Amino acid sequence: MHQVGKSRATLWAFLALSLIWGASFLFIKVGLQGLSPAQVVLGRILLGAVTLAVIMTVTGRAWPREPRVWGHMVVVGTFFCAVPFTLFAWAEQSLPSSLASIYNATTPIMTLLLTPLVLRSERLDRSRTLGLVVGIAGVVVLSGPWQLLGAADLRTTLPAQLACLGATVSYGFAGLYLRRFVSGLPYDSITLSAVQLAMASVVVLLLAPFDARGPVALSVPVVLGILTLGVAGTGIAYIWYTRVLRDWGAARASTVTYLAPVVGVLLGVLVLGESIHWYEPVGGAIVIAGILTSQGVRLRRTAAVEPPARSGARSTS
Repeated sequence: MHQVGKSRATLWAFLALSLIWGASFLFIKVGLQGLSPAQVVLGRILLGAVTLAVIMTVTGRAWPREPRVWGHMVVVGTFFCAVPFTLFAWAEQSLPSSLASIYNATTPIMTLLLTPLVLRSERLDRSRTLGLVVGIAGVVVLSGPWQLLGAADLRTTLPAQLACLGATVSYGFAGLYLRRFVSGLPYDSITLSAVQLAMASVVVLLLAPFDARGPVALSVPVVLGILTLGVAGTGIAYIWYTRVLRDWGAARASTVTYLAPVVGVLLGVLVLGESIHWYEPVGGAIVIAGILTSQGVRLRRTAAVEPPARSGARSTS
């Protein structure tokens, strides 16, 4: 009975994560109306870190004392938070939020591409290689290279699209690093997420005097957007993601990228009035087909025979 309740809680965490991460691209776009990209990143990471620090205090959790845990979390916080957040915020100055959310769906493909480099014991089998090829083809369609030729805004849109891809590479590396060095540590998802965002806060605060200066134009939408992005989309969402990753494993957890772009596109079109081109959702669908090709068999096996992954910590449900 306890296991059933735990499974339902993980499913709800997955659905909530898909919703809030899909909406994050809308909140970034709204935040950019009054803040620079670096200021958006600074606000969301600090708010997320404060949120988790409060939760740590209220629930009486102890912070890790091992220096190696904090050292690993410097890497995770940098490449799971600071770097990709900055790249996406910078890119959304030139790209619609809906397109940025679709690019975010390439994260599993980038993870697959980096897997042999970070997890050297794993090799790309035939299905993974085919999935990678299909996924890369989807990225090409998504970028619409035929539209870029002779385009007047080529100098802004192409770097922005490359920045989105750079963000997903960063996510992919961080996820693999997390799996290799952090997932076996005896701490629950709240503690690990709190340490991760604490280290990310240190990184962005050190950089703030150089990249977060400039005018600030606060309005109700900007403030609400950054508050939601920081508290829910960064703080609480990382608890949900770490829980899903722990209970379902990396392959099933990555399927959040199937739902988040749908939310991102719908909100971009309905709330911001953005337009999308035919090749953007088509490219995103091809990327997802590549992900399914590379993970479909492993997902069925995981659901059938593998017990839930354990972090070594007691359940927080």
